[in-house]
Amino acid sequence: MATLSIKNLHVNAGDTEILRGLNLEIKDGETIALLGPNGHGKSTLLAAIMGNPAYTVTEGSITLDGQDVLAMPVNERSKAGIFLAMQYPSEVPGLNSADFYKAALNARREQPIKLFEFYSKLQKAYAETEIPFEMSKRNLNEGFSGGEKKRNEILQMKLLNPSVAMLDEIDSGLDVDALHVVAREIEKQQQTGTGFLVISHYARLYSLIHPTRAAILVNGRIVVEGGPELIERIDREGYEWIKTEYGVSVEKEIGKPMNDMSIGACGTKVKVNG
Repeated sequence: MATLSIKNLHVNAGDTEILRGLNLEIKDGETIALLGPNGHGKSTLLAAIMGNPAYTVTEGSITLDGQDVLAMPVNERSKAGIFLAMQYPSEVPGLNSADFYKAALNARREQPIKLFEFYSKLQKAYAETEIPFEMSKRNLNEGFSGGEKKRNEILQMKLLNPSVAMLDEIDSGLDVDALHVVAREIEKQQQTGTGFLVISHYARLYSLIHPTRAAILVNGRIVVEGGPELIERIDREGYEWIKTEYGVSVEKEIGKPMNDMSIGACGTKVKVNG
């Protein structure tokens, strides 16, 4: 497994600086809950690590076991073991799902996977994520519901077996049963030693996957790191204590005062019943 190290990371979206000197380390076997108000850079961080061209790294470094991640194209980052489950998975007309998964697996192998081995692996992944195997014949994410797309991201994670998995609101759009399926598969992947960086708007997911620690991202920086008790504190108190205890003023989401911010502003405030 691997350690992903992020140091003094500055990232722009267009002319706007979003990340302003962020430091974070994700070690193998860790699951980090990434918390913070909306619009402060959580999704930007994940996108920058994966190499989304909409974001420009202007300063700092990202390394994976000493390898310069920023020097790698997106496909090489994936082959090195970094995986991103996207908040809004794209529909890809004309690309058969099974063909996509086979190509992704072969990109990580010296010899192409044998057909019988591939379909055995694929059928197992579909069964464990409780997705009908017939969906493997459909184009990637095309016509899928939001929940189906999210479970499809988890299926990809299982097939690729990454060293570092980043999950951007993987639980949004899931009903209670699907949430438990996703949490169960994350737990299985945790047991392999994969490091996780997880953004969620719901305390329930965190309660199911048991993060080993939490990091709070405010104003483009990690301002507090600690144990999972931070999740509970934010759920109870919001973010005002950060200003009192750390002298960090939480910037308002553009056009909205803090008390009108969305549920996700606290990252944990709403709990799912069931």
